[in-house]
Amino acid sequence: MSHPPDALNVEANSIKDDQIMEEGPASAHTIGTDSWVQVSLLLVTSFNCGWILSFSNLMMVPMSWAWGISSLIFVGFFSFYSSWLLGDFHFIQGQRFIRYRDLMNFVFGKKMYYVTMIFQFLTFILVNMGFILLGGKALKEINLLFSDTAMRLQYYIIITGAAYFVFSIVVPNMSAMRMWIGLSTFLTFGYIGVVLVTTINDGKSNKSKDYAIKGSTEDKVFNALGALSAMMVSNNSGMIPEIQSTLRKPVVKNLRRALCAQYTFGLMVYYGVSITGYWAYGSEVPDYLPKAISGPKWARVLINSAVFLQNIISQHMFLQPVHEALDSKFLKVEEGTYSRENLKRRFLLRAILFTGNTLVTAAIPFMGDFMNFLGSFTLVTLTFIFPSVIFIKVKGKTAKIGQKTWHWTIVLVFSLLAVATTISAVRLIIKDISTYRLFANQ
Repeated sequence: MSHPPDALNVEANSIKDDQIMEEGPASAHTIGTDSWVQVSLLLVTSFNCGWILSFSNLMMVPMSWAWGISSLIFVGFFSFYSSWLLGDFHFIQGQRFIRYRDLMNFVFGKKMYYVTMIFQFLTFILVNMGFILLGGKALKEINLLFSDTAMRLQYYIIITGAAYFVFSIVVPNMSAMRMWIGLSTFLTFGYIGVVLVTTINDGKSNKSKDYAIKGSTEDKVFNALGALSAMMVSNNSGMIPEIQSTLRKPVVKNLRRALCAQYTFGLMVYYGVSITGYWAYGSEVPDYLPKAISGPKWARVLINSAVFLQNIISQHMFLQPVHEALDSKFLKVEEGTYSRENLKRRFLLRAILFTGNTLVTAAIPFMGDFMNFLGSFTLVTLTFIFPSVIFIKVKGKTAKIGQKTWHWTIVLVFSLLAVATTISAVRLIIKDISTYRLFANQ
């Protein structure tokens, strides 16, 4: 049901706790128990997963120094602002929204519920496939360090998918990740420390660095749009309400603290790795930074091992909304999380999900182009466009002209960016389609 804007109120300060109702069906996952420190560490470590080792190539090479740094700052600022804004709408008129799709349903009606759900789930499932592919490649890199030949990539993908499946059974929801965050933090900053030390050493000895942007004018423009898309994907999750739902009171204030941690310390780390890799190797930096490192073998083994293990934990956060939807639909919510019946049902749900994701990943290990395509459209819409249109709808009659103009500008600018980056992604798919092979051993 859609609600008129004058009936909505973003503030919940005047509403007592026992008057707050959760919009949507009851959740099978834990709600409102996590500290902001726990969520901060979860965000910082999850966004500093192994994917950051491709950022030098994806973000900096197509733009070089001036445009690259400027774009990183631009995307980082608006990612922080949009996430902060969306977090302010966790409560509206006594309703608490623990799911993004429930918030969109309350404000805009049932059609936007399904649009948001489709956008989110396509993004989360594709991101999970990307994590499976990255884990498989990390394992294959370790194998190649000890042998000139290695098993097909598909075997490592299956191993990775199985590891993610087991972890999803052991850790049923986001709040249950608390005991694993310490290990994730250790692995994250362990491998990043080794990467930075070895990369800086290589950069000091590399006297022939070339930072020129290569290609025709057309290639440069479309590659720059692809870099912008990568920056937006690297800074956002598309699941702020779901993350916020795990926080204890005061929920809005605690989310702000967690976001400040992510977009200061966390952002400086993965931006730092991206910039350092580009500085060290220039435009020749590979799509996976450890491939360029000339340090000792043990350093590359350690990096790839840590990436594989850390990704097991990180990928779990980005797939939680899918797990929550399935669990809330098919588990017996009135029974305990670890009841025998719920364990059987969760095992079956996770098995179906990861079998499908692993099979698709093994079949199309060139999915990076498709991730870029979906991320360009769905994640930009979820992160930048929807929060501003929510503000315009909810606060339209009380907001100042300047506020409304600001948010309409955000909607316009990022709508144009979404279209442009999507066109760039489609062009890349068309350009690379001749190289696609099912079950390719890349």
